[in-house]
Amino acid sequence: MAHVEVLIDVDTGVDDALALSFAALHPDINLRAVTCVAGNASLDNVYRNTRAVLSIAGAGHVPVARGASRPLIAAPRDAAHVHGHNGLAGLELAVPEADGSDIHAVELMRREILASPTSPTLIALAPLTNVALLLRMYPEVAARLERIVFMGGSASIGNATPVAEFNSWADPEAVAIVVDSSIPTVMYGLDVFYSAAVSEDDVAALERSSRPVAQLCAKLFRHMAVKDSDQKRIPAGTIAALGDAGTVCAVVDPAGLTTHRFPVSVCTDGSRSRGQTIVDRRSHRGESELNGASLGQPVDVALAVDGARLAQLFRRTILGSSGG
Repeated sequence: MAHVEVLIDVDTGVDDALALSFAALHPDINLRAVTCVAGNASLDNVYRNTRAVLSIAGAGHVPVARGASRPLIAAPRDAAHVHGHNGLAGLELAVPEADGSDIHAVELMRREILASPTSPTLIALAPLTNVALLLRMYPEVAARLERIVFMGGSASIGNATPVAEFNSWADPEAVAIVVDSSIPTVMYGLDVFYSAAVSEDDVAALERSSRPVAQLCAKLFRHMAVKDSDQKRIPAGTIAALGDAGTVCAVVDPAGLTTHRFPVSVCTDGSRSRGQTIVDRRSHRGESELNGASLGQPVDVALAVDGARLAQLFRRTILGSSGG
């Protein structure tokens, strides 16, 4: 693909760290900014983790900003049981000194969208709180985005609940704002999330590398390997999912992802379906729509992925000229 200007919103997070490492190193991505939101971990931990990972990946110059410390309405929840007490598998990484800037994430997004030489892509790997705030505060600026690609939602089952994926469950009101916008949107959800995964050979190659970022990625994959393999969510012959990193890989290599355009809406009430992304895959209108109900806005929903292709892309990018 051609060179792409990118902003990334994260709740770093083991797989967010993998995604940031890939984005920092791939030559077709110009990573303009990274914004932080509470999700997998607290906002303070997310901010520290993000800056530490970017530094290891040689992208310490990329501006990073704190955003929302909680969802728009719901109580904040984390995923420490998956990502460890600090959000980064318990790894204590050196954090570079802050640059003294106190710009808010939404203001950083606004600044970089306006400064971008071409319409940038916003990749959201976390609860969509910051993105929703951008759309509400600066809709005319957000309209300059090429598209929003978000990791979240599901056209099938959930993980946070039987029907809701974690990011959409954490802040469903924010998801509703994003999918109801007129900005072209891609949903990289649970239907493909676990299908792109690395093998033991992939992780061993990262461990043999002299690149600190490769060794970090190997440790993060080892942390996720137990959880992913124990729950048998990943393809045979692999040990850990790319997770959020698969989303960024698919932006670089869209041929590795199969999407279909469907109307999508989000359940925001207090029932057991709260946070469910309702993907209308019907080929006809039903009685509810004939009686005035909305189908939701069209979203490009990922339903299949060439997992081996994206895993190879990740491995090559992280290893660089060191081999593999």
